[in-house]
Amino acid sequence: MAGQTQGSDAMPEYKGGPLDADRGPGLGCFWIQAVALVVAMVLAPLSAVLNWPAPIAIGLLVLVVILLLLVGQTSIFLLRLVAADRKGRRAPMRSASKTVGQLEDESKGDKGSDGVGESR
Repeated sequence: MAGQTQGSDAMPEYKGGPLDADRGPGLGCFWIQAVALVVAMVLAPLSAVLNWPAPIAIGLLVLVVILLLLVGQTSIFLLRLVAADRKGRRAPMRSASKTVGQLEDESKGDKGSDGVGESR
């Protein structure tokens, strides 16, 4: 965005504002979705083997697709929270040389960047 700078400790944006951990799904919600997905994935093929009525088998397959979407979106949101929680850059443990990020930080130190061309 033009005119806005983000430091290394700035929170990622979510829907135009800073990402807030309290507004989204939590880890408990994720585990409930994951367990429901595993149960539905086991029951869906069993419904065909056990000759359950077709509407039940179709419903289980639709449930698997919906749960895949929800689990995927929740995991992406939780990964963004983890990324937002890491405020500083970490250097590799056994590296004698500086990382690209450390070199960029040193070069920005006296120039001052206005955020143009930087990745978030």
